[in-house]
Parts: sequence; structure tokens; C-alpha cells
Amino acid sequence: MYHQFKELADVDITTAPMEVGPTCHYVMGGVAVAPDTEESSVPGLYAAGEVAGGMHGANRLGGNSLSDLLVFGRRAGLNAAYAVDRLRTRPTVSDVDVRAAAEAALAPFAEEGGENPYSVQQDLQEVMHHLVGIIRTSDEMEQALKEIAGLRERTAKVTVEGHRQYNPGWHLALDLRNMLRVSECIARAALERTESRGGHTRDDFPATDDTWGTINLHCRLRGDDVSVEREPLPVMPDELRTLFGLEK
Repeated sequence: MYHQFKELADVDITTAPMEVGPTCHYVMGGVAVAPDTEESSVPGLYAAGEVAGGMHGANRLGGNSLSDLLVFGRRAGLNAAYAVDRLRTRPTVSDVDVRAAAEAALAPFAEEGGENPYSVQQDLQEVMHHLVGIIRTSDEMEQALKEIAGLRERTAKVTVEGHRQYNPGWHLALDLRNMLRVSECIARAALERTESRGGHTRDDFPATDDTWGTINLHCRLRGDDVSVEREPLPVMPDELRTLFGLEK
């Protein structure tokens, strides 16, 4: 840290104060996986690290990510290998599905006079930063959901130019669909949780509500709509309660 401040800001933190401020860093939450196997609800999809939800709770302490990867990354790799070893037949993919996916991926090349994907991304960043940022309110998040719906309509008409090779504009056009979906999940889950806890701060619900401490919010795609479902937290095993000095 000393060298970083000295080289980048010409500040000697042993003699002068360093400036510290909040920023958009990471999300507590992610892909829901089984704790023992790291398999998601999508068969064959395993997740570990910061992409997976459930490890850090309401906050993430510095250094947790490395231990998370060491333990659960190993579990994910081993269980993915075990799953492949148990397969009786190789999975097949429908040619119809492949053609449909290819057509959807190449659609931005066929669209003429449409939106620039970088403009849509910048507007999405503005919406999430100003309306679903560090301090949240119901009115702002509801407005954000309306803005996201509008951005989704714009994304359906993005135009990219050039070729398929090394085309970051095309890559962004494809990523925008997922960016919008994740942004919607964040906004809907934050709107549902009427309390302040860890990195989630509601200006209209500043207190921590213990009833929310027993519930996870799980976003699922139902057709084209995001459904936010309340799921009870699993009961802590007795061996862990003993390890943490908790009463059984």
C-alpha cells in the first residue's frame, strides 16, 4: 500500500494522510450453488469464488476471496470431474438451438442505424450508480427498474460495425443482455429487502431487522421476467455451532 500511494499519487502515507472513500467494488451475492458440490440449478454449471452467492453474507472482508477460492474452487473442480466421470453418454446439443443462438449473436451486425452499445452501457452505469448505489430508497430503485426496461428495448436494436474478429463492440452488445439482467436482479432484491444490513443501506429503512437475517433472496428467471423469492437460510450444523461457540 505504501508503494502504491507513493508511485501513483506521490503521497507518503507514513507522514501524510491517505484519502479513503466508498466506491462500487463488488456484489455480495451471485450464482446460487450447493455448498458441498458448487453445482448451480443449471445442470453441469459449477461456480466458485465471488461469482457464487452465499459465502460472504452481508459483507465481504478483505482476504475472504482467496480462502473462498481455495476451499470451494477445489470442491467445484472435483465435483465437475466426478459428474463427467459418471456420465453414461455424452450430452448432445440440438442443431436448431445452435442456429438460433448464432442468429441471436449475429443480429447486431444486421441491425442498421441502431443504438451504439457503448452508449447503452454508459447509461446503464449511470442508472445503477445514481439510483441503486450506496444509499438506496424505494422511489429511486423503482425508477431504476423503469430505466432498465427502457435500456432493454434499446439493447434489442444495437448496431455493431466491422468484422467478428477482435470486435469489442460486438462483445459488449452480447454482454449487455446479461448486464441488464444482473442489474434488474440487484434492484429488485434491494427493493424487496426492507432493512439495512452490511453493504445494503436503505435510507427509508435504516434499521436492521432480525427477521431478514434468516432469509436469502433468490432471483429466478420465469419466462422473460425476474422473480424474487424468499428462501430460509439453512440451519447451521452442530459441529459448526460448536466451532463458533454457539449454543445448540
